[in-house]
Amino acid sequence: MSPATPTLPVLGSDKLPELVALIKDVDSIELKLTVPEPAQLTAVRALGLDALQAQIRQVFFFETPDLALDAQGLVVRARRSQKKGDDTVVKLRPVVPSELPKDLRRSPSFGVELDASPEGYVCSGSLKGVPAQGDVRKAALGEQAVRKLFSKEQQKLYAEHAPDGIGLDDLLMLGPLFVLKLKNSPEGFDGRLVTEMWFYPDGSRILELSTKCEPSAAFDVAAATRAFLASRGIDLGTEQQTKTRTALEFFSKQVAGKSPAGD
Repeated sequence: MSPATPTLPVLGSDKLPELVALIKDVDSIELKLTVPEPAQLTAVRALGLDALQAQIRQVFFFETPDLALDAQGLVVRARRSQKKGDDTVVKLRPVVPSELPKDLRRSPSFGVELDASPEGYVCSGSLKGVPAQGDVRKAALGEQAVRKLFSKEQQKLYAEHAPDGIGLDDLLMLGPLFVLKLKNSPEGFDGRLVTEMWFYPDGSRILELSTKCEPSAAFDVAAATRAFLASRGIDLGTEQQTKTRTALEFFSKQVAGKSPAGD
């Protein structure tokens, strides 16, 4: 795993060909755009989105107070999804796909995705798991050990990349964050658009629009997505936010604020 992945403007950039070498080694591409709060209502209306059609989710992150996992390029997350059940992930970010162990790449539970936004791109490798129904809530209530949410394969990957001496049961369970997720195909867009609204405990929100595609279609889909969003009056030039980073920084400050002076 590389300690850093280069950043490069993606949607609409004349430098897109530079991504070809990387794209050929990933399993999927996700094109993302976040919309700033003042423009969120306008964007929702322009896209004809209906909040009552959205799926409700709860998202939990597992970290140390000083975000030691994040510093190692490791993300540990669990979710509860309405009418869908629970899921977990141990994610490595950033990664260089060609440098990943072959046995990990062959795992049916592991995938490499390139996330691209107007500001840049990053490759991540995600090992997914499906705990028993209700286990995430039990862990949140302190009725079940955190490590039991994760498969043996996930536990092994975690142990290989986590800071020394920090086990899964040593992590804080941060959250939940409430999320509304809606999948639809807006008129004029030849594909599936995913809209996520993340609600943070301080009242702030992140609205993210995204679409996935096969690596071979990345350039065409990027151009079509850019054109569609621009036609709906959605600004592609605004500063971008990341959902996970915002959550981790919020909870880290919250935990620090609860610590006694001098700790």
